[in-house]
Amino acid sequence: MPDAPWTVVVLTEDALTSADVQHITSLHPDEEVAYRVLVPADTEHNVVASVLDHLGMLELRAAWDDVVGREPDPREATSTASEQVVESVELLRSTGATAQGEVTEDDPLPSLRAAVDAGAQEVVVVTYPHAVEDTFHTDWASKARETLQVPVLHLYAGTSELG
Repeated sequence: MPDAPWTVVVLTEDALTSADVQHITSLHPDEEVAYRVLVPADTEHNVVASVLDHLGMLELRAAWDDVVGREPDPREATSTASEQVVESVELLRSTGATAQGEVTEDDPLPSLRAAVDAGAQEVVVVTYPHAVEDTFHTDWASKARETLQVPVLHLYAGTSELG
């Protein structure tokens, strides 16, 4: 009986890019890996943290848009997350990888815990830089490292930079 594939959970806040997929799949080039993509439906936008993130990156227009914006509609957020799951899974599969995905609640940690409890051996978190969360270690990767007993890698979306 063949060994079960190595399972890697990929938690991302946006659809994966080709660069993201290249970095993720290069982590285990000679192993059979099954990827499980999780994308939270962003229904509870943290305006203060988002404004500070944009100001820290000198993105003044985006900061202003956050100030005058509104909370995302839950249906729109879920629909967007579903599209991001499909794009990410298709991109992973285009490399020959086995992949599946799902939309999670705003807080993805319960879904991460369930995936690890079901046998996932590793977590890769792909986000954009978030000045407040990253600095104070309240980002998803830091929270996952604190609670899960598996390796957690934090990549910044579209780059090879580690979070």
